[in-house]
Amino acid sequence: MTNVDKASPYRCAIYFAPATDSPWWAAGSQWLGRCAATHRALEPPPIAGVDVQLLRRVTAEPRRYGWHGTLKAPFQLAAGCSLADLRSALRQLCAALPAFTLPALRVVWMDRFLALRPAEPSKLLDAVATACVMQLHPLARLLDEPQLRRRRDVGLTPQQDALLMRWGYPWVLEQFRFHLSLTGDLSDVPLSVEQALMRTAQERFETLPPCRFDSVALFTEPRAGEDFELLEHVELRG
Repeated sequence: MTNVDKASPYRCAIYFAPATDSPWWAAGSQWLGRCAATHRALEPPPIAGVDVQLLRRVTAEPRRYGWHGTLKAPFQLAAGCSLADLRSALRQLCAALPAFTLPALRVVWMDRFLALRPAEPSKLLDAVATACVMQLHPLARLLDEPQLRRRRDVGLTPQQDALLMRWGYPWVLEQFRFHLSLTGDLSDVPLSVEQALMRTAQERFETLPPCRFDSVALFTEPRAGEDFELLEHVELRG
């Protein structure tokens, strides 16, 4: 493996992201107000009863990460690993995994935020996520103590804490819950806003055609705190 280049991103992430020419990418990117592929701000959709500034506030957290479903959460590259090493490993991984169609995606509550979740389990989806977590783990830098404390601040079960220590993230493998975030924390907004967001999201996303999962996306955070950018899609060719 090569030395880390000075231009290496602060962090990398392995996501599912719909094809950028698909209605799923357009609908999700507009909802969040940013296209992670073009790095352009977008005008969010009008939602009756929800002020545009409020919509921008409640979508601020997922907007920074881009429209995606997490497969391997953001990580720093290990010492001695380069972005080129990660891209090569990702291509090798994707060469053995088949493309498929996701189960119907439904708008649901996850803790205190809204997200899209598959209506039923998918072994093919779980296999992709597991491969990303396990096969790419050697390229990820181990978390330091401050990073571990931040992960633990949300309150983890013993099983989740063990997964955090082993794989650098608590919601993997048997704790994996694939989702595409639609909002951040909604605990401080009125019930009427929650209902308007839920209703509009259902109308917007649950009427789209089936969503293909035929590639894995590499996102990068160029510098600490900056918005994540879609670097490339790697086709599933198994």
